[in-house]
Amino acid sequence: MLYDTLIIGGGPAGAAAAIYAARKKMKTLLITDSFGGQSVVSDDIQNWIGEQHISGFDLAQKLEAHVRAFQDAVEIKMPEKVAEIKSVKCLPDGKAGSTSDRICDFDVKTEQGNVYEGKTLILAIGARRRKLGVPGEDKFSGKGVAYCSTCDAPLFSGKKVAVIGGGNAGLEAVVDLFPYASEIYLIHRGDALKGDPVEQEEIKKNPKLKEIILNAETLEISGDKFVTGLKYKNIKTGEEKTLVVDGVFVEIGSQPNSELVKDLVELDQWGQIKIDPRHASTSHPGIFAAGDITDDPYKQNNISAGDAVKAALAAYSYLLKREKMPPAAG
Repeated sequence: MLYDTLIIGGGPAGAAAAIYAARKKMKTLLITDSFGGQSVVSDDIQNWIGEQHISGFDLAQKLEAHVRAFQDAVEIKMPEKVAEIKSVKCLPDGKAGSTSDRICDFDVKTEQGNVYEGKTLILAIGARRRKLGVPGEDKFSGKGVAYCSTCDAPLFSGKKVAVIGGGNAGLEAVVDLFPYASEIYLIHRGDALKGDPVEQEEIKKNPKLKEIILNAETLEISGDKFVTGLKYKNIKTGEEKTLVVDGVFVEIGSQPNSELVKDLVELDQWGQIKIDPRHASTSHPGIFAAGDITDDPYKQNNISAGDAVKAALAAYSYLLKREKMPPAAG
């Protein structure tokens, strides 16, 4: 079966794209291993528009229920994980030159061995947070360990918090926490912070930043039901210390899940898919992208959903144009 669009991903971006594709009566297939995206581990999301408080689990259920309400137009394959994406059956569209100047269908093969074919492709596969890989990190994820200061800073009102990361993400997390946390400790493995020098000077002026700990390798995150401490080692002296904190923000970057399309679309130096922000299109005609996999600078659920709406509407416009075009124009 040839679908009008194949949507990969079940987070806010994937769900929003599916709903808008369905409303345009596009024959749609959504492929995902689960619904919810990265926020599924959050206990209390306070910035999803229309919900003052919602858990990641509840958000995932609502996203899935909303997509399934359009079951006449949207088919869901879950749990399935995509293993390979190919651009196939390419025909010239009248423009001379590269492969990108062609009308193509797309084959998506999953790890389960299934192959699905679509006229357009919407990539909403997100990104994965870089983790420390230390004992206690996974155990206390969502129980004091957090990866998104914009999302979770309000949950640490009056708390002592450690931020791990010396780049701009770490500095921004400190700024996000200033209105809420009582004490903040910035921990960095290097001997100097890497973030913007002006931002460094600004955060140092705030008395809530109790200490910048350099040359520090995080060894373990400890706690009972929630985080109570963090152990680190000075990599120059070997001395180990324990910091009493209520929360740990891991801000050492993220990795977009773009490996599957690195030979299909243009990526930036960080592996993010470059998109035209007007309609979420990529360098390959017929492929659109939204959410944390893209070079949009703001990695937020609401923005991901909005960009996905653009992607779905742009895919619909692309299909209308494609149907009017002769198979080998020019």
